[in-house]
Amino acid sequence: MKLFKTYTTSLLLAFFGLAISGCADNLNEPELNNTFAGATDFTKTEDMVLSAIGVYAAFQSRGWEQPLLLSVRGDDVNSGGLGDQQDFAATDLFTYNKDYWMYNSLWENMYVDIITAHTAMEQIERYQEFADPDGVALGNQYIAEAKVLRAMMLLQVSQVWGDVFIPTSSNTGDLLEVTVLPTKDEVMQHISDQMDEAIPVLPAGRPNERADIPGGVTKNTALAIKAMANQELKNYQAVADAAGEIINSGSFSLFSDFYELFKTPGKLSDEAILEMQFSDFGQGEGDSSNHLLAPYGPQGWSPDVEGSASGWGFYEPSLKFIKFMLDRGETVRLETSVLFTDRGIEALQADPAYASLPSFVNKTTRDNDVINDYSRALFASGKHYLPSNQLIEGRTDYGSNKNYNVIRYAEILLMYAEAVTQGATASSITADEAVNLVRARSNMPALSGVTLDQVIDEKFAELGMEWGKRYFDLIRLERYDELNYDGRTFSENLKFLPYPQAQVDQFSILSN
Repeated sequence: MKLFKTYTTSLLLAFFGLAISGCADNLNEPELNNTFAGATDFTKTEDMVLSAIGVYAAFQSRGWEQPLLLSVRGDDVNSGGLGDQQDFAATDLFTYNKDYWMYNSLWENMYVDIITAHTAMEQIERYQEFADPDGVALGNQYIAEAKVLRAMMLLQVSQVWGDVFIPTSSNTGDLLEVTVLPTKDEVMQHISDQMDEAIPVLPAGRPNERADIPGGVTKNTALAIKAMANQELKNYQAVADAAGEIINSGSFSLFSDFYELFKTPGKLSDEAILEMQFSDFGQGEGDSSNHLLAPYGPQGWSPDVEGSASGWGFYEPSLKFIKFMLDRGETVRLETSVLFTDRGIEALQADPAYASLPSFVNKTTRDNDVINDYSRALFASGKHYLPSNQLIEGRTDYGSNKNYNVIRYAEILLMYAEAVTQGATASSITADEAVNLVRARSNMPALSGVTLDQVIDEKFAELGMEWGKRYFDLIRLERYDELNYDGRTFSENLKFLPYPQAQVDQFSILSN
């Protein structure tokens, strides 16, 4: 397993646009385990921010395949990409290959970045030895931020594999000494406990209110991850308490336009609780930082802005999801979530129940990009689509300059509502009020006496195609039958991926 990464000034500037002077020497030095670069001057305590920024850069360095693999087993999305990455398509059908490179990539890169967080925390502690009281307090905040980002990655690793390692330092040799692999429940409890440690020393408010690290995590980000971990534990009172505290803070509101939320106007909105930030810095050439969004894009299109690149045709919204949305009378959420082709529309209309479709079910988006037929899929993800007319002039890559939502306030409202319908005592608004806030934004009628089933349906509509949230909900709730669709056959023993063979070869405990 690769144990270190090198961060360059340009990479960190690309993620945050921070004009930090005099940092190149520090950032170009790799850190391996507990060995810190000899040239690092820990008496320069003003540089401890660089260690924190390094964790953000690591967190945002997701390979294109990693979010896809996290999501593909849900009934909201299919693999697409016909004719390529056969093991990815097989994973969508619950046939797993422990030798598949994507499995190892997700595991290895997540753990590399978790170890990076530990390295940064240990560096900051070294700086704190020379800091005044204010510097020590700031260092504690940066350590807490690293804990939050580490926790998000560890949570996702455990959702995919269940029982996994819990690193406690940057010394990866410690993992070879593990004799009992922590269970998924133990991992989630560890994450919850870590958030309890982080919350008191983090700034309040929204990420977009931070001036020091714009978009950086806050107390509310930690509360959100605590709620997510306890949701996995089915500790619904803890979910209601943590989510309720976010709601009661009054810091967040839903972005008014669901369609634009996932595009340039929605970047770092008041809805964002955790967001990966990318930028072309308002210029058509030169430095740029972007997540590779081409896998999500249509393989064929006629963009409104000529020369804008198309995508690869992976990550296809499922017919099941589309029909679910049509049956509910969804408008803006369906239009936002799905890019339609003529071939896809024909497949829908082959079912007499969908012979008549709303006018927005059209191959031409409201931004005048035309989604042509292509061989790899019938539909493409609209949530990962940036209209060609929102690209910076001179930038042609698919989705260039687009941010990547990780946790939104809408999810907090729905987690809270679910917890209350699962029997938790309300600690803020009612479940009806939480659900109806989300529905009102999408012009859906209000509900009264909301049930658990209605909340789960609302999560399906609101969070479809986002980070596998639908799949992990179904697994947690043991609603396995929902995954038996379009010829798929799912059973409980398939809920976790097998450990990658490359990791089993290094850590024999994974073979037990």
